[in-house]
Amino acid sequence: MSAKDPLALLPLTSLTYHVLLALADEGRHGYGIIKEVEQRTEGQMELETGTLYAAMKRMSDNDLIEPVPASKRPAGGDSRRRTYRLTAFGRTVLKAESLRLAQLLGIAVEKEVLPATSG
Repeated sequence: MSAKDPLALLPLTSLTYHVLLALADEGRHGYGIIKEVEQRTEGQMELETGTLYAAMKRMSDNDLIEPVPASKRPAGGDSRRRTYRLTAFGRTVLKAESLRLAQLLGIAVEKEVLPATSG
């Protein structure tokens, strides 16, 4: 069996990218993902529950995310909510897409579409 190629999944949809980013630092349940994306985008991206869960099913089928086993969830949480986390492959795909986007931003700076930032 050959290793999966993260580049085969690029470019990611905006929805997929935002969900993977929401899971980059910790596992979250669906509502937590919705709130994280809404907050990070300052309300510009509002996810509908059905849309999110359909996308998460595809991400799970592509081995980008997985449910956190109940035994590994923090104590005191709502046991009815399924928590998800990135897989190692999901993190690789997220990094590949982030590098692709950074390259595009670099081109936009070179073409003076965006100002160069000091940093």
